[in-house]
Amino acid sequence: MRPRLTVRARLTLLYTGLFLACGVALVAITYGLVAGMPYPTSGNTDPKPGSAEELKTMCHDYLTSPDEKLRTKCTMAYQEGLLAGAKDQRAATLDTLLRYSLLTLGGVTVFAAVAGWFVAGRVLRPVQQITAAARAASEHNLNARVALTGPRDELRELADTFDTMLARLQAAFDSQGRFIADAGHELRTPLTVMRTAVEVVLAKPEPTREELCEMGRDVQAAVAQTERLIAALLTLARNESGLTVREPVDLATVAEDAMDAAATNGVRRHALLDPAGTVGDPVLLERLIVNLVENAARYNVPDGELWVVTGADSRTARVTVANRGPVIPAEQIATLFEPFHRLGGRTADGGLGLGLTIVASIADMHAGTVVAHPRPDGGLTVTVSLPVR
Repeated sequence: MRPRLTVRARLTLLYTGLFLACGVALVAITYGLVAGMPYPTSGNTDPKPGSAEELKTMCHDYLTSPDEKLRTKCTMAYQEGLLAGAKDQRAATLDTLLRYSLLTLGGVTVFAAVAGWFVAGRVLRPVQQITAAARAASEHNLNARVALTGPRDELRELADTFDTMLARLQAAFDSQGRFIADAGHELRTPLTVMRTAVEVVLAKPEPTREELCEMGRDVQAAVAQTERLIAALLTLARNESGLTVREPVDLATVAEDAMDAAATNGVRRHALLDPAGTVGDPVLLERLIVNLVENAARYNVPDGELWVVTGADSRTARVTVANRGPVIPAEQIATLFEPFHRLGGRTADGGLGLGLTIVASIADMHAGTVVAHPRPDGGLTVTVSLPVR
């Protein structure tokens, strides 16, 4: 296979070729201008003298004789001699000009090629730094950065963009690693419960019917928790592939269906459902509101209340869910949307810690935003804003 030229070599050839073309054009223009200079003219068309002896005789006669005709002939011969000398001198000058111009152009072209090689290397040095950082980066080591200094030009912008991309990838891999670790821990919990329940009963020589029934109920509850966890994880995994269904949706109608489907454990519900049209997947949007309502019911005070409000303006369609509950410090609001995070610890409420994570994922799929604010008297207000249709 024929070897390929590097970018540095191609840039050097390009610099050299452009310089040579400009040099050739300059030499050609200079030569043409000099060659196009007008000859001196005698201003007369009388015949030339026949020989040098005749010219010498005529000039001698001119000096010794007052004859006007002889004087004119001698003047013409002198002018013709000047013209011939000018032609010879110009020919010699043009030949010398062309020869030295080409020699100078060749030497300067070689110098331009050498200078172009070094300049191309200096210009491409940031690209080499980016290449080295890309080679050093891997799934398990994304700490490499270009950190290019110097003027803020296109290469500096490219290097900064590459560093930003590496930072995003590092954050994504770290988040993915934490998610996998947390998911494995969460899945291990119900499996541990099932194994413990079975081992305790089987360790007895003759377990009673009540003990077997108790073991069955424990295993059933653990299996149900595992199913809910796997369903939530599958929902998050499907959300990563993007939105596949797009159709007009009224959040008021979806919220009404979601309130009927959500398990609120006797919490009093209040709804103010004004039309709020958007575009998206109605199944996912219903899951979003169900998660908000169930979260509001789970983290509530005894005999508490929750509110569901929908509405829209010229730019966004909104659904807001608020509840009564424990006072939440403002600095903990951001952590509520992290996977497997629960108020009061992992086992405080029996939830999976994925409700608001799924809400944020579905909202992001629909180009929307989620904002949460703590209520002064306890509880939380969560507002999801989506583009209007």
